[in-house]
Amino acid sequence: MLRWVPFAMVRITLFLVGGILLAIYQPNVITEQTAFYLLLTSTVLYLITYFIFRSRSLKVLSGMIGLFCITLFGYLHLMNNTGSSERNHILHEKNPILAYEAIVRTAPELKARSWKVQVEIVKVKTDAWKEASGNVLIYVSKRSMEQIHWLYGDRLLIQGSPQEINPPANPNEFDFKRFLTFRNTYHQQFLQANQVRFIKSAQRKGFIYYSHRVRAWASQVIRQNIPGEQEQAIAMALVLGVTEGIDTDLQNAYAASGAMHVLAVSGLHVGILYGIILLLLQPVKSFARSRWIIALISILFLWSFAFVTGLSPSVLRAVTMFSFIALARPLGWRTNIYNTLAASAFVLLIYNPYLIMSVGFQLSYLAVMGIVYLQRPIYNLWEIDNRIGDWVWQITCVSIAAQISTFALSMLYFHQFPVYFLMSNLFVIPLSTLILVGGIALLIFSAWSSAAWLIGKILVGFIQLLNWLVFKTEDLPFSLVSGIYLTTFQCWLIILLLAFSIAMIQTRSIQWLYAAALIALTFVVTQVIHFRNVVDRKQFVVYSVSGHSAMEWIDRGVSYFNADSTLQHDEERIRFHIRPNRLQRGVSTIHTAVPFSKGIQGLEVYSWNNTKIAFAKNKDQQLPQSAEIDYLVVAKNSLPIPERLEDIPAKKIILDGSNSRRYINKWKRLAETDTDRLHAVLDEGAFTLTN
Repeated sequence: MLRWVPFAMVRITLFLVGGILLAIYQPNVITEQTAFYLLLTSTVLYLITYFIFRSRSLKVLSGMIGLFCITLFGYLHLMNNTGSSERNHILHEKNPILAYEAIVRTAPELKARSWKVQVEIVKVKTDAWKEASGNVLIYVSKRSMEQIHWLYGDRLLIQGSPQEINPPANPNEFDFKRFLTFRNTYHQQFLQANQVRFIKSAQRKGFIYYSHRVRAWASQVIRQNIPGEQEQAIAMALVLGVTEGIDTDLQNAYAASGAMHVLAVSGLHVGILYGIILLLLQPVKSFARSRWIIALISILFLWSFAFVTGLSPSVLRAVTMFSFIALARPLGWRTNIYNTLAASAFVLLIYNPYLIMSVGFQLSYLAVMGIVYLQRPIYNLWEIDNRIGDWVWQITCVSIAAQISTFALSMLYFHQFPVYFLMSNLFVIPLSTLILVGGIALLIFSAWSSAAWLIGKILVGFIQLLNWLVFKTEDLPFSLVSGIYLTTFQCWLIILLLAFSIAMIQTRSIQWLYAAALIALTFVVTQVIHFRNVVDRKQFVVYSVSGHSAMEWIDRGVSYFNADSTLQHDEERIRFHIRPNRLQRGVSTIHTAVPFSKGIQGLEVYSWNNTKIAFAKNKDQQLPQSAEIDYLVVAKNSLPIPERLEDIPAKKIILDGSNSRRYINKWKRLAETDTDRLHAVLDEGAFTLTN
């Protein structure tokens, strides 16, 4: 088993992570001022115990104090990197914002109906112009602006006020607000073209500006030489990390085949490049100081690649990791790869402490740690003399090691497991390598039109072959196990179960078997509790989906779903707004016909669990006064607004997402004296009734 003593950077990084997580999950446990004075005091104590007293017992004490200092530093570091703590942040602005001046901070990203751009506020106009701070996601309608030519660093004048991002409106929906807070973004604004005015180009055209310009050039080269939407999308994803052009069918196919990791430039791509660089630099080993020459050339090429891809966070993370690995050999760190990886993580977290909450960051380091720790023992289980067989076995071992270390976290975040990941990686890794290398060659020879045309043709062939194999893998029976629901606690239990199982195999100690059995038992207990408290209960939901009607009755894994036809065929909205609740509730069967409904004078009435739920969706719908209704769901502005709320024969009125804002406000004014009887899902979130 690993010993704790030699892993100094592992200890330091873990305690730094502990301080950062403490600040994220318990930001008010101590004040920032108290943490600063504690850090100052503990630092002095550490220096005294380390340099003045040289007793062995005090060395242990000084080490503990030092780690406590690092935890406090992590806590303060995150606090100081939280934008909302700035005094002039727009979160603290009490006066209405009429307009603001902002700097473009990301390349425009094409969405279904708009252009998405992140901007950084520098000034706001309330009663007068004044300095301010804050990031805003702006969405510019494609109908009003067909193309955006803004560049990184450009200044814009934007009319209107940014809106604070709302929390999830539906049960178990992805918390987009919390996700963006980890990127120091708290506001968004939906705009028409006439609300935005270009002021001036970037004044200081620094490293990031030119990186964005190079990526725009590289994107243009790929578009010119690779025909076909799907082929362009895969080339852009594999070479530049641009994934906006990948359609849903292609993305689902890659997910089902276990090849999703190749669609974003990350550790796999940078690792492939690093391996190719080392292979090409083999002749350099005969020179003096060859280790330093190889390391410096490798780092130069890796960061050049990062520059071409626009310095995206995933590429920066991977390049930083492999830069430390490249430096490890000349600096004598090669004996301890874990310290090297921990050092790269430490540097990244100093650069941005919120990276610890990035799914890519977590999966990348878990995958690399798993490969480093598990690949060799797995490989040693089977010795193959055949060169091709040995190569296949090596790729298989890498895939198994990476999957073991990441599958718990993958199931927590993505709720699925690709069954044929071992088989798919046998062709995905070689083909993605060829496409990546070919894409780089295309950029290098882009000025030579004949060479660029030939490379483009070859790349199209490789990409089509890759896509064909991915779709064929998806079509295999039981290719994807989906609908997996885990809590964060259960994810940790699975990770501990794997760790204890590996420890048991390595040490052959019965104690680790007992620990693993205890963890497995705890997991089973949590599953039983979840089934009894959640899955085994009935639920009625009126979802909050803007512009749509959506109701669902869930009864022990069976769903009866009533929604407008447009929403029923909108897989993306179903996936985002409705599927998360189904996952938690263990829904396995979905019916679009509701058997417990009947029509009463043009009104749909559902008798469910001793409750009567009426649904009004026809224009100028009239309610029978004699009807006994517990809940009335109103859609599409269908019900004429009465003079008094008492005229509605229902205990509660629910306005679904298909009603207009004006119509909802009229109902709200009517219900000012009895707000408990009215629920507007667009304002208050989904309405749920659980029994």
